[in-house]
Order: sequence, then structure tokens, then C-alpha cells
Amino acid sequence: MKKAIYITLSAVILASCGDSGKSLDKVLASKDIEAIRAKHSEISSEKKALETQLKSLDSAIALLDDTAKLPLVTTIEVHPQKFDHYLELQGDVMTKQNVLIYPEMSGTLNKVYVKEGQKVTKGQVLATIDDGGLSSQLAQMKTQAELSKTTFERQKRLWEQNIGSEIQYLQAKTNYEAQQSAVKQMESQVGKSSIRAPFTGIIDDVIKDEGTVVSPGPGSEVFRIVNLSNMYIEVEVPESHLTNVTPGKNVKVYFPVLGDSVATTIRQTGNFINPSNRSFTAEIPVPSQDGKIKPNLTARVMINDYTSENAILIPQSILSENADGEQYVFLVEADSIKNDPVAKKVVVKTGKTQGDFVEVLSGINEGDAIIDEGARSVKEGQKVNIKNS
Repeated sequence: MKKAIYITLSAVILASCGDSGKSLDKVLASKDIEAIRAKHSEISSEKKALETQLKSLDSAIALLDDTAKLPLVTTIEVHPQKFDHYLELQGDVMTKQNVLIYPEMSGTLNKVYVKEGQKVTKGQVLATIDDGGLSSQLAQMKTQAELSKTTFERQKRLWEQNIGSEIQYLQAKTNYEAQQSAVKQMESQVGKSSIRAPFTGIIDDVIKDEGTVVSPGPGSEVFRIVNLSNMYIEVEVPESHLTNVTPGKNVKVYFPVLGDSVATTIRQTGNFINPSNRSFTAEIPVPSQDGKIKPNLTARVMINDYTSENAILIPQSILSENADGEQYVFLVEADSIKNDPVAKKVVVKTGKTQGDFVEVLSGINEGDAIIDEGARSVKEGQKVNIKNS
């Protein structure tokens, strides 16, 4: 039957070419432009008719030829699995205790007791400033305060024994209280000559050297102190994730410079939507990792905003889309896998995407065999050759 088809087609083509050749020579020899154009239209029509016949013959051959090569495909059997989706954002490491320490009084920096990288505790003396004789004045005032105290105590005993006048007692009391107040004020002034650590942390930078004249105000910072035990990352989260990004959500933080990551959770979220970019803030604590993680270090934050315990996942590469915007895949019907596998187009509804995989919400069931490799080259109802490893 195949030979008969080929012989008939060849005869038709040869006969057509023979007749056309003789007629064509006559038309060309006539040099009649109208006749040549008419012949051109005639041959074009014959060509279209032959192409239509060839397509019909090809279809018949494909249908009757049992040895035709079938598309080679691989399949994936679908099984539900846990799916964690992560919202990826960028942020920088910050600390609420990263401050510059300024002197509270003017004078020469007499002594610096710490060096860069040294751990210090809250209240520890870091440096001292020449107080300009205030310590001597304080000592004198304390001596006067002791004398006024003694005078007051004696006058008080006399007054309790009804000896002396009330005005003498009140004068002694007032003098004593005034001396006490003056001593406290002077102690406060002298105390400013010592620069102390405002909190427990690490001396990140010693800015002024011994012998430098310092004074309160900008430009006279002496130390930078940082607390690495309470660091965090603050990220801007789009308002569309307001219900999914909440305190307690799991977070993966990756540091590209270190090539390392840590697992943590969201500590708190902001209660205000920024009108300029329609986002809210999320604060994520991070450990110091033995001092490797430092303030202003760039981080990639991955917030777990969605989890499904029984999700169906397929590679994004096998998804196709039709003219109506519907997404579809090809699967092999279960009853045809062992005997004449046939490709079947199935429209699916997809959910969230993570990496190379996408979640399928409907259209595919557990146990379905999805065509993976070769999915782009098969058609609906086409027989396929499955070659799974």
C-alpha cells in the first residue's frame, strides 16, 4: 500500500512537470507579458494543490507506519511533600548599642586605660581628664563640711537641752546642709573628669590619644563602643505580606561575605505602613557568631511566609501556557503507561514558587506521572516512548 502511494505521487509530479515544461517554453518564447503572468498564477495554484496532497500523504504514512519513531520522554511520579516558601529581602546588621563617647568637661586627656578590641563592663573607667584643681577644691570642701557637721551636731545637742537660741541651731543646720550640697555638686564635677563605659561592650576605636586637649561637643569623641550581643537586622517588608510576616516566624539569614548562615525568628514587626514605599519593618535578632558578625554587614534574609505539609511540587521548566493564559502540563495516563503510553494535556492551577519548583494547587493528583524531559515536544493524544532511569 505504501509503494502504491509513492508511485502515484511520483507519476502525478512527473506528468505535471512534463506538461508544464512544454507549455512553459512556448509561453516564454512568445515574450507576451500577460501570458507569462497567467502561466505563473497557474503554476502557483498547482504547487499549492500538490502541497496539500503531500500533507495528506504524510498523515497517512504516519498513521500506517508502525515503525515511526515515537517522542522519547521521561516522567516524574507525583507525591505530596512539605513545602516551605521564603520571602527574600536584603538588610544590614545593626545594633542599638553602637555609640561614640564624648568627654563631659574640657581638659587634657591624662590617661587612657583601654585599647581597641578590649571588652569593658558598664561603669568601667576608660580614661581620665585633668580636672584643673577641682579635686583639691573638693578635699577642702569636704573638710569644711565635716566642721559644719560637728558644729551642727553640738548645737543640736544643746538645743535639745534647751541651751542656746533657736536661731543658732537653725544657722548651724542650714550651714551643714549647704556644705553637703556643695560637696555633692563638686563631686559631680570631679566625676566628669573620668570617662566611663555607658554599657558592657567592646572598644571598637580609641579616637583620642593621651595628652590631647578635649572638650564636650562634636569633634571631640574619644571612644567608640559597640555591644555585639544584641545585634539585629531590620528589613522593609511589602504590605502585601502583612498577614504572613509576623513575630515568631522562622527566618534564614545568609551572609554572602562570610559564606555562612544562621537560623533565627522575627522578634517584632512595625505598626506603621510607610506611605512612600507601602512597607512595614520587621526586626530580626542575630547572634554574634563569636564576633564574626559585625554591624553594617550585608545580609540576605529569607522569611518563611508560607508552609504546606502536603504540597505537590513540579519543576517550573515543564510548565507551558496557552493563548488563554492557562498553564498546563502533559502527563501519561496511568492505564496506558505499560501499554502504548499516550500524552494527555492537563490544565493546572499553580501557587507559590521556590527556586526551580512551583506548587500545584489543582489539576494533578498523587501518583500521576508527569512528563518531564520532552514535555515541550509532545502533543495531546500522542504516543510516547518512556525512558526513565
